[in-house]
Amino acid sequence: MTAATADSPSPPSVVTALYFRTKALHAEAERTGIIRSLLRGEASRTGYILLLRNLLPAYRAMEHGLERHSGSPGIELLSSFRLARAHAIESDLATLCGERWIEDVPLLAAGEIYAERVAHAADGDGMRLIAHAYTRYLGDLSGGQILQRLLARTLKLRPSELTFYDFPHFADLELLKADYRRALDEAGAIAPDPQVVVEEGAIAFSMNIDLSCAVEVAAPHGPAAVAAVD
Repeated sequence: MTAATADSPSPPSVVTALYFRTKALHAEAERTGIIRSLLRGEASRTGYILLLRNLLPAYRAMEHGLERHSGSPGIELLSSFRLARAHAIESDLATLCGERWIEDVPLLAAGEIYAERVAHAADGDGMRLIAHAYTRYLGDLSGGQILQRLLARTLKLRPSELTFYDFPHFADLELLKADYRRALDEAGAIAPDPQVVVEEGAIAFSMNIDLSCAVEVAAPHGPAAVAAVD
């Protein structure tokens, strides 16, 4: 049984289970690839642009999946937030390197593989999307806010180039994070097999690590090759 009954305790928190399952992977993600370079202030502007470009397909797949299942029990709790990060990424890419970003900035194999996995997670009842929403959206609301400040300081990025980390429709990001965490738990409690969601979280983190490493290898080091658009 996955749901609580009157004589049983409430179902375990899927967010807590995801946290413990992915804790080591989370630490590894911060120590490897372009994320490590960004956190240490060593990444180039072009490296950051390349990361955004390669995260975009995964966000598109996730948000398409959430919308497709917006009437499904559990997923509707998540889709109702309409966090729309894909649109923000597209806006940042256009501001960072012009409207031809889709031609000028390459999509790496790791970015395609990640997006394909997210699209696969949207198959069936879509419950595995819970893991990807946990990995990306809670990350954007937590470490992403720290990264936003680092990017402004180390790469001199302007607010108009950092809208990926802005949630203008929500006045209190801490409250949003708490509400979204609660929605993830409520969705996880409905999942037929919460452990499948937890294992999908480990896959999501592994794919983020692979993408980060691929971007680090592909990105030029030193002065950025892509200029800002005035």
